[in-house]
Amino acid sequence: MNWIALTDISQLDEIGTASATKPVLLFKHSTSCAISRAALDRLQRAWTDADDRSHTVYYLDLLRFRTVSNAVAERYGITHESPQALVIRNGQCVYDGSHFAITYAGTIAALTS
Repeated sequence: MNWIALTDISQLDEIGTASATKPVLLFKHSTSCAISRAALDRLQRAWTDADDRSHTVYYLDLLRFRTVSNAVAERYGITHESPQALVIRNGQCVYDGSHFAITYAGTIAALTS
């Protein structure tokens, strides 16, 4: 996966702009959580080069950038969870999956619907 590191609150404006052209996946990951690692691995194992061409993907390290995570929750009106996969389209969160609900099939369906 061609991740873009989400490290600054100002990038949320970029995500909003980019999501007008193609859907954006935002993956919130806790590097100390086994469930988060499993969810990330499930996505990465199934992700294809075609998926990278079709979608922009951001990776947020929750432990290092908690203020950014809080800003994500506020901007998109979602409850913070970890791990969490969000699909942003036209500046709005249209999909919010967490924990074992994060699957490749579910994420791709949300990105392409």
